[in-house]
Amino acid sequence: MDKLSNTQCKLLTNYVDKLRQNIVQSSKMEEWIIMLRLHYKWCLGDRISQYNQQFIQGEYSDLRTRASASPLTCFVSKNGATGEPWKDTKNSKNPRRSAGDIQITALPQLKTARPWYAGIDSTVLQQNVKRLDIAYKNFFEGRGFPKFKNPSNFTSFTYTMGMKSSGSKIYLPKFGWMRFYNSRPIPDGFRVKAATIRQRQDGWYVSLRIEDKTVPDVVARCLTEVKSVIGCDLGIAKLVHLSDGYQLANPKFGNNKKTFGFLKIRQRRVSRKVKGSNKRKKASQKVGRLHKKIADKRQAYQWWVAKTITSGRVDAIALEDLNVSGMLRRCRVKRDEETLRFLANGQSRKKGLASRYL
Repeated sequence: MDKLSNTQCKLLTNYVDKLRQNIVQSSKMEEWIIMLRLHYKWCLGDRISQYNQQFIQGEYSDLRTRASASPLTCFVSKNGATGEPWKDTKNSKNPRRSAGDIQITALPQLKTARPWYAGIDSTVLQQNVKRLDIAYKNFFEGRGFPKFKNPSNFTSFTYTMGMKSSGSKIYLPKFGWMRFYNSRPIPDGFRVKAATIRQRQDGWYVSLRIEDKTVPDVVARCLTEVKSVIGCDLGIAKLVHLSDGYQLANPKFGNNKKTFGFLKIRQRRVSRKVKGSNKRKKASQKVGRLHKKIADKRQAYQWWVAKTITSGRVDAIALEDLNVSGMLRRCRVKRDEETLRFLANGQSRKKGLASRYL
């Protein structure tokens, strides 16, 4: 190969800013999160039950009750996630519809049966179904099966149409104009392609995905033009070791003595509160804010490290291909089949590795 691997300029980028919503807008966003989470769970349950009735349960509608499958004991197949999967073959090159397309087509029926869903923007509901499609795609690629969401891991929704930005204000359909901390103005030539509203421990944030199609592609350099290369090696005591001898420190924001003490105290306060009480909820929010502070510090430091490495006058950067998540993962348990005793699996040698990386 006489050229480096082909790369293109990243035309898409995200700007994250904190919203300054009023009380009405804040309560409305919380209601949307609850309704969208229930809609996500219903769509997932619809796909699971439809698959079970078609391919697993056989002649039974319910394995627990042993009820026979009939229109009186289970829903008709065409009303499920995989029912009526065919489009008009005359106007479509790919006539078969996916489960996501069928559920998106059924959204008007959802708004008729559940009128309160009519207050949610249509693109937000469509993106909610596509979110489940992405989860299924990840499952087919070897990741875990989609899970039913709970309030702690379902905290966002996405717009794809109707957004407008003007100075320190942003217009969101069904919400109107909303103020936000415009820390980085959108550059000229970029347009807002999508907006994700996310609830975090200290408030609501908007992530604007902006795009500029006029930026030309990056032309890969020939290997003959590369004169200087710097290598990066991931360390433990130090975060990064560079081939020129320079080392970048590892502050360990989540594992230093002061932060660990604060986290220990706040977690102990949560455990002492009555489950389901308001005081336990407030104590949990303090723990979440501390975790967010640690994550923000770590992310800011990583951006500083990336800027330090890329600001050097070199033509290329060589990185080590490490499976860090595999290095930090616990080793599989080994047992003797005859004595059923646990065998050595190398976990003791990896005992302190995870804590050193934090």
